[in-house]
Amino acid sequence: MELFSLDHEVESGQVSLEAIQLESGDILEDIKVAYERAGNLNRPVILVCHALTGNQHAAGKGGDPGWWSGLIGEQKTIDLQEWQVISMNVLGGCHGTTGPTSIDPRTQESYRTDFPFITIRDMAKVHHAALKELGIHQIHAAIGGSLGGMQVLELGIMYPDFVRHLFPLAVTPFLSDYGIAFNAIGRKAIINDPLWQGGNYDPSEPPRDGLSTARMVGMVTYRTSASFNDRFNRVKKEEGTTHNGKDFDVESYLHYQGEKLTKRFDANSYLYLLKAMDSHDIGRRRGGWKEVLKHIKADVTVIGYKGDLLYPPEMMKEMAEALPSASFHEVDTTYGHDGFLVEFEKWGSIIKEGLYDD
Repeated sequence: MELFSLDHEVESGQVSLEAIQLESGDILEDIKVAYERAGNLNRPVILVCHALTGNQHAAGKGGDPGWWSGLIGEQKTIDLQEWQVISMNVLGGCHGTTGPTSIDPRTQESYRTDFPFITIRDMAKVHHAALKELGIHQIHAAIGGSLGGMQVLELGIMYPDFVRHLFPLAVTPFLSDYGIAFNAIGRKAIINDPLWQGGNYDPSEPPRDGLSTARMVGMVTYRTSASFNDRFNRVKKEEGTTHNGKDFDVESYLHYQGEKLTKRFDANSYLYLLKAMDSHDIGRRRGGWKEVLKHIKADVTVIGYKGDLLYPPEMMKEMAEALPSASFHEVDTTYGHDGFLVEFEKWGSIIKEGLYDD
């Protein structure tokens, strides 16, 4: 493991797990779990679960701010003088945790599409096992949005005595058909890219166009129409310039976001995580989602974001009402689903209050 200098102590490393039986029945061996551990290591643990294209660097290391550094840090909502924060790259990811880009110990070659199908429950199982390897047998809280919120819910269901507080953000008990539909478009874009080659692409020549298009589709669902209209306001490039056909600022923005993702994310990993999201249904083989929520022992703080197309706040409110001990909060924002990544001043106090509510 390595130590980095920041305004708080940060430990970055990997946990090794011998084997895990997946929900499918497959056995996955020699698993590596990449993690970041920040803050006061003598304080209670908060597990932060990342979203679809996130990674384990929630707080940040080596002077490089993490993706939730606006929420985590000294004298911030999650004060690293009061808590220690652990975040892990999910199973199936491409930032140090075992996934399609990893070496299959049976063949000594990359898994690629030979990687087994995984679910959110598998991700939660790996998180739980990795935390135990780190000597942690109970955590104070689990927090996450979107795909991260799915993991939070499963942790509370699968290990009811392991976590005291749950903070599922921008997530519903199951992924809607609307969400599955957009995931299907993203998958089609990737697998129809000639460079995908059935998933056996050369890492130096990945299906960039397909992955970029999938990301562009996703970006449209993450924000509200109001946020796009207010930000871009039909602004066009200078007359007489084509900019590769990108005449409007909004087009340039989407292309930029798509190309940016191709530089840091693997296409096969993206496909596996989309399928895991599609399978998200906490009530699957458990008697329905309302029934299984009755078995959660943790206090739950549910936070939804106005205008979220993928995880409607009204459905989140219904989920909160079905829980034994829960509160629901809807954040007024024009950012929609992306609200859990911005405007911390609007909802950070809800997290802070929930952490200290014992």
